Order: sequence, then structure tokens, then C-alpha cells
Amino acid sequence: MNAPIVLIVGRQSSQATGIRGEAFGAGQQYMRSLERAGAVPIILPPLPELLDRLPSLLDRVDGVVLHGGGDVSPHRYGEQLSAEQVYGIVHEHDEVELAVVHAALAADMPLLAVCRGLQVLNVALGGTLHQHIGHDDHWLQLRPVDLDPASRTARAMGTIRPTTCHCVHHQALATLGHGLEVVGTSDDIVHAVESRAARWVVGVQWHPEDTAAESAEQQGLFDELVRRSAP
Repeated sequence: MNAPIVLIVGRQSSQATGIRGEAFGAGQQYMRSLERAGAVPIILPPLPELLDRLPSLLDRVDGVVLHGGGDVSPHRYGEQLSAEQVYGIVHEHDEVELAVVHAALAADMPLLAVCRGLQVLNVALGGTLHQHIGHDDHWLQLRPVDLDPASRTARAMGTIRPTTCHCVHHQALATLGHGLEVVGTSDDIVHAVESRAARWVVGVQWHPEDTAAESAEQQGLFDELVRRSAP
């Protein structure tokens, strides 16, 4: 059986070495987590010029990962900038990832949205964000997350209270996007959502890729995405 091909939307990077000029890239931990699960990861560069070819591109892949990064522009969810802590806005990232969400949902593709990816998923479906949650308890911290036992997230991870969720976020979901259901919380902050109407759409606020090499719970999210993506 052919290995599933999983698309990750890449990032602009000015810090790459070994190449001339600026680069596009994606985090190795996502790639390695997908490879361990049996997939072949590929990177889509965040070029808005490619968006008219997005439907045909998605015809050639089997699943999608939205990875972490800087903040979504508040204008994307109908707000003005109201927190000085908002950082890392790249309009090309927003434009491409929001388009990928809409195209992936239209194609009923399996999708795992991580940290910023969860927020992009929510915004794409009409939701909003808390621009700054006002404390550092979720920045570079391991957090317990309570999961709905019936959720796809809990079944993928094999637990209803994972204890190794590595959080690196200062924003959180506010108004929930259309069709999404909260299935995980920590300190009253939304940490996991799903679309029960879709084939397999899971979003988590933490970074499972950070600890997936040592944690079967966290690796389980990538394993299940790849299993659902099998052609």
C-alpha cells in the first residue's frame, strides 16, 4: 500500500542556513512525527499565487497538517488590534492557510490543526480569538488537558487526561467557529476541538510534535491522522 502523502503549509524564513536568500520551511518535528506514523510529508510554500491551483493540488495528497507559528491577523476575524502582545503576523501565511482549510474541508480531507493551526481553523469557520489571555501559564509549559472521553482526540491519544501537553500560546479561542465542538479544556481555555460532521478534523492548542518522539499519547494524534488519510 502506498504511504499517505500529508501536506503541511510552510513558513517564510529568513534564518535558514545552507541556501542563498530567504527560504520556505516547516518544523522538522512535524515531519518526523508524520514519518513515524508512516506518511510522506510535503511542504506547500505560503505563496498566494498558488491558490488557484489548490484544489488540484489537494487531489494529489491524502491529509493536511496546519502547524504552529505567529498570530493570525485580528482583521481576519473582524477585529482591530487590541493587544500589544500580538506578534508574528504574516499576511501570506494567513491567506494561504485559511484557503487550505476551506479547500480541505470541501474535499472532506483528514486534517490536524496544531496551536496556530487550531486558531486558523476556528477563524476560517467564522470564529474569533482572545488576542492575549493575560498570563504565562500556557507559554512553554506542560499542561494537563481534560478530554471528552467520546472524542476522536481522546481515542487517538488513548487517554482522557494527557499529562504531557506542551503549550506555547498566548492566545486562545473565543467565539467558536461554525460546526466545531469543544472536546478538550485546560484552565477553562479551549485546548481541543473537532468537527464531528467531517471525516476527521481535529484541532489542538498544544504542540504534540514537541513530545511525540517520547509520548505514545502525542504520537497517537499523528498516527490517527495518517490512518485516516490512507489512500
